[in-house]
Amino acid sequence: MLLYPVYALIFAGAGLTTSEISSLFVIWSVVSFVCEIPSGAFADVWSRKRVYALGEFLTATGYAVWLLRPSYPGFALGFVLWGAGGALSSGTLESLVHDRSGDPESYTRTIGRGGTIAQLSILAAALLATPALAAGGYRLVGAISIATVTLGGLLALRLPEEPRRGTSHTPDDRSTNRPGVAPGIAAPVVPAPDDRGYRAVLRAGLREATGNGRVLRLLLVAALVPGFGALDEYLPLLAADKGAGAHGVPPLFALTAAAMAGGSALAARLPRTSPRRLAGVLTLAAALPAMGATVPHPAGLLVVAVAFGALQFAVVHTGTRLQEAISGPARTTVLSVSGFGAEVFAVAIYALFAVPLPLSTLFVLAGVPLLAAALVTLRR
Repeated sequence: MLLYPVYALIFAGAGLTTSEISSLFVIWSVVSFVCEIPSGAFADVWSRKRVYALGEFLTATGYAVWLLRPSYPGFALGFVLWGAGGALSSGTLESLVHDRSGDPESYTRTIGRGGTIAQLSILAAALLATPALAAGGYRLVGAISIATVTLGGLLALRLPEEPRRGTSHTPDDRSTNRPGVAPGIAAPVVPAPDDRGYRAVLRAGLREATGNGRVLRLLLVAALVPGFGALDEYLPLLAADKGAGAHGVPPLFALTAAAMAGGSALAARLPRTSPRRLAGVLTLAAALPAMGATVPHPAGLLVVAVAFGALQFAVVHTGTRLQEAISGPARTTVLSVSGFGAEVFAVAIYALFAVPLPLSTLFVLAGVPLLAAALVTLRR
């Protein structure tokens, strides 16, 4: 989205103070927290592709409110809509892909390729935002962003979706000759949610997330890994600390996005990854930022960028392992619990960086949970 690199500038241009902008981020986070798990259960009860599309439409509406009402109330309402939309989308697309995947390798390849495209899109947005601003200002940037998100929602409505509610599958129903399923691979069976409705599905998802030891361990890892991505908020500060200056920040973000695209692409090419290899990648993702942060030169930022590539590789594969472990009907609910955990860990990262310690020390400390995740990954 072209708005990503510049929306804070829109707020500042409307006269908002730093504290007011920070309060908008708080509103965004609170709405995401509140809606994350309930929206996952909603997707399990209703239609996953429609819930995902609804999330994209809410997000696009939030952007539109920003353009129509460029004031604090308008920005706050936009963040409420964006937070709710993001929660509806969280885990839903992954569940859809899993439903249509014939095996874990197919799922990993699809998610890995999607992650590559997403990171390259972020890179393109960072490069195109400035010329778009020069050509048409914030309205053009906002209009392009609204159109892009809306198109994503419309395309989601065209995705095939497995019937779940009130549908039972027999071996004959799972013919390997069905369109979209590779020969010799059984089509996925998606259990029908409990007919008692939303609350029963929500309870089933929470019960599987917390009552199954293997699912719980994998869920914790799948939450810690993407939550660590909150570290990118402090890359500009690290660049300044290394003497890179303001001109060095955009190339750093571009390099980081390129590394993450490479990590997703590598995950797609290596769909079968052993726990030992995944633990090694997580160890690298924890150690490289600490190493790069302690290098007294901007070259250390190259090491940090490679770490984000390793992190993205781990995000794909930890998600795959969690998907394999989920067996109940409330798949999106369980994935939403993971998304909630990622948000909690991201907030913990923010709290850590509020401690008055050198940046290099904080980057070292931030990697400790990832090392713990690597150890959990090795546990059978």
